[in-house]
Amino acid sequence: MNSLTQVNIELTSRCDKNCWMCGRRERERLYGKQGYGDMDFDMVGLIADEVPTGIMVAFHNNGEPLLYPRLGEAISLFRDQTTYFVSNGLTLMKRANELIDNLDIISVSVIENEREEVAERQYNEIIDFLALKGDRNPHFILRFVGKANEERYKDLDVLKVRRVLHLPKGSMGYRKSPTIPEHGVCLDLLNRLAIDRFGNVSLCVRFDPEGELRLGNIAETSLEDLWKCEKRKRIVEMHISGQRHKVPYCGNKCEFYGVPTGY
Repeated sequence: MNSLTQVNIELTSRCDKNCWMCGRRERERLYGKQGYGDMDFDMVGLIADEVPTGIMVAFHNNGEPLLYPRLGEAISLFRDQTTYFVSNGLTLMKRANELIDNLDIISVSVIENEREEVAERQYNEIIDFLALKGDRNPHFILRFVGKANEERYKDLDVLKVRRVLHLPKGSMGYRKSPTIPEHGVCLDLLNRLAIDRFGNVSLCVRFDPEGELRLGNIAETSLEDLWKCEKRKRIVEMHISGQRHKVPYCGNKCEFYGVPTGY
């Protein structure tokens, strides 16, 4: 597993926002809002036992990590990895004691066309959290999605990154064409895995309601065996040989190559 650099763990698929550009809107259109929930804590422990040391562990996929009831305990299970997650930041202060000096990195998304009352609440949470944590971890990053209003954050001395928008139904229809690495192979495919709240392991964190990129379940098969399984090998080989267009999902539902693109 020496090329695995990051595992995303969906601690929860619940969210306390209703962002207009989120893939959840497409999921809900297809399947309704049922099925959202939290990962069993025993499953978190099972994953912690199998994830290699020294890699990045991200506690997000299709939900808001700050809603997970045992967030601080979950983070603490991964002392031998670098831990982070992307959040909307609306309950930072409520969970501050579980994050400060426990989580390594947090990235808070500020989105385009946010409702003003939500934007103001988010800003206040961020300011209060930064004041409370001071120089302690987590390292804090602002993630501006689309043409977000950056003006109110201009004086904050934190790392700021920018991301272009794609269609809610998946990683397609980007406003600016995604960056493609020189070798033409998706870096997420080469270096990452994602685990949903049920323990299903997928090739990446792209929106995949039909499960076309699933490799198996960690409760039934070890993470190492899933990483080395024939399905993954076959898909990697197809990408390398220039046949990505023939891969289910990758070929017709995704334009991303594992290189985040900003404005």
